[in-house]
This record gives sequence, structure tokens and C-alpha cells, in this order.
Amino acid sequence: MAEKQSILGRIAQLARANVNDLLDKAEDPQKMLDQMVRDYTNNIADAEQAIAQTIGNLRLAEQDYNADVQAVQEWGAKAGSASQLADQYRTKGDAANADKFDALAKVALRKQMDAEAEVKQEQPMIESQRVTVDKLKSGLATMKDKLGELKGKRDSLVARQKSAEAQQQVQSSLASINILDPTSEISRFEDSVRREEAKAIGQAEVAATSFDSQFAQLDSLGDDVEVEARLAALKAGRSVSAIEPTTVTPAIESGYANYPSASAS
Repeated sequence: MAEKQSILGRIAQLARANVNDLLDKAEDPQKMLDQMVRDYTNNIADAEQAIAQTIGNLRLAEQDYNADVQAVQEWGAKAGSASQLADQYRTKGDAANADKFDALAKVALRKQMDAEAEVKQEQPMIESQRVTVDKLKSGLATMKDKLGELKGKRDSLVARQKSAEAQQQVQSSLASINILDPTSEISRFEDSVRREEAKAIGQAEVAATSFDSQFAQLDSLGDDVEVEARLAALKAGRSVSAIEPTTVTPAIESGYANYPSASAS
């Protein structure tokens, strides 16, 4: 009986448990939900065993009750038969047999009364066991509902936690590759490429300037060589080659004849 009361107390305690309130007070809600799921599962298993045992005891008590009820009826029938025989013998004037069967009828009546006492004693116990079974069944159904609620909350919480972690990871990854951040790897690589491109442009300009100066130097050296050659020719009494005049077109020449010369003026 104490075991039944213990099971009933645990069922009532778990059924009254406010899951949301417990979660609000928990440091680690997921661990607490896992522990509560284990506790509910274990207590449901204990409750099912207790209910099975209680129902078994109730069925035995009901069988005993029905047997006692049947005994009451059978002893009543035997008492009636014995009383009838006693009356028949007494009618015939056989007092000895009449008294004998009256005595048997009294024994049967005493047996009937004993059976009736058993029935009266068993009846409240059976009613109590029936109430207990109903409470256990109701509590078990409530516990199963709570277990389903716990599993749903746990699965939802785990899914939300994983989603939050995934979002944090994505945001962290996006922040680490922000192309507008001058300290990021991409920005540093872009700056490096731009510097290399600028260096190449500068080298090209330097190379172009160097080529121009070299060609200018060659031209200057050519003029110096020509001067030295002509000076040597003069010193040797050789004439320096001069540029020959071009032939003037006659039409142009006759046209110039119509104008007074500079000496005439």
C-alpha cells in the first residue's frame, strides 16, 4: 500500500510540474530537459508496473468477492433445502430427522453469514482499489502528455540553439571577409596588387625616359664627330662638301623678273 502511495505521490508531483517555470530557473535548460525526460520516462515505467500490479490485485479481490457472493447464495440454498426436509419429516411425525435437518439448515445459515461478512469486508477494499487504479491511469496519461511536451520543448530548444550557432558562425565568417575592411586579407591583397601595378607603370616611365636620353646623347655625339671631321679637312686643305642649290622653275623665275630687285629700289 505504501508503494502505491509513493507512486501516486510521484505521479502527482510530476503532473503538477510547470515545465516553463523550471526552464526559466535552469542554468542549462537543455541539460535540465534531458534530465526531466529521463526522470519522466523512468517514472512512467514505474507507474506502469505499479498500475499493472494494482490492477492484478484488484482482479484477484474481485474474484474472491464473487466467490464469496456465490458462497452466500449456495449456503442460502443449502439452508433452504435442509429446512424443507426438516419440515417434511416433521409433517410425517419424524421429529429426529426433522431436528437433524433443522440443525443442518442452521449450519448452512452460519456459513452464509460468514460468507456475507467476507463480502461486506471485501467490498470497500475493492472500491478503494478501483479508485486507486483510476487515479494511476489518469496520472499515467498526464505524465505521458508531459513527456511529449518535454520532448517537444527539448527538440525545439536544440533546433533553436543550433540555428543560433549557425547564424553566429555565418555572421562571423562574413565579418572576417569584409572587403571594405582595410585590415582584411582581401583588402591587403588588393593594396599589394595596386602597388605592384604602380611600380610597373613607374618602371615603364623610367625606361622610356632612359631611351630618349640615350638617343639624344647619340645625336650629340654625331654632331661632335662631324665638326671634328670638317676641321681636319680644312687643316688638310681639303674643301668641305657643301649643299648644292636646287634648280629654280622657269615659270617661277620669270614671275620674279616682273618685280623690281632690291638694288633697284
